[in-house]
Amino acid sequence: MSLRERFTAEMKLSMKSGDKSRLATVRMIQAALKDKDIEARGLGKEPATDEEILSLLQKMIKQRNESAGVYDQGGRPELAENERAEAAIIAGFLPQQMTDGEMKAAIEAAVAETGAAGPKDMGKVIGALKGRYAGRMDFAKASGLVKAVLGAQG
Repeated sequence: MSLRERFTAEMKLSMKSGDKSRLATVRMIQAALKDKDIEARGLGKEPATDEEILSLLQKMIKQRNESAGVYDQGGRPELAENERAEAAIIAGFLPQQMTDGEMKAAIEAAVAETGAAGPKDMGKVIGALKGRYAGRMDFAKASGLVKAVLGAQG
């Protein structure tokens, strides 16, 4: 089942069960996806692939977590909790995340595969990882690990 089909099925389930917060979050995901498809169509591209959808979901989770932090600092814990709940629902659509050990092994393999020799080759390594592990790897964390691995080489 594609991610688009999962979103539709999840929306129907949420409607039937009366889970309003889950329904609102799934609708928000579908709206963001529709915006992405419209943008792609304007550029003469195909609708978003599953990898691009996973990237979009990760971006949405990051936005929710950042908003929750801002709400916490502003003394609005109820709004922060709402953002965290949305992030958790969105995260439910992502595949199982890689462990730190798996991430380190994947990074070392990507460094060897791309022939990266130092920090200047970081973009090559991250690009290879994004192509292979979209949705499964936390690229904010991976970026630091790649920098450490390439720094040790350079």
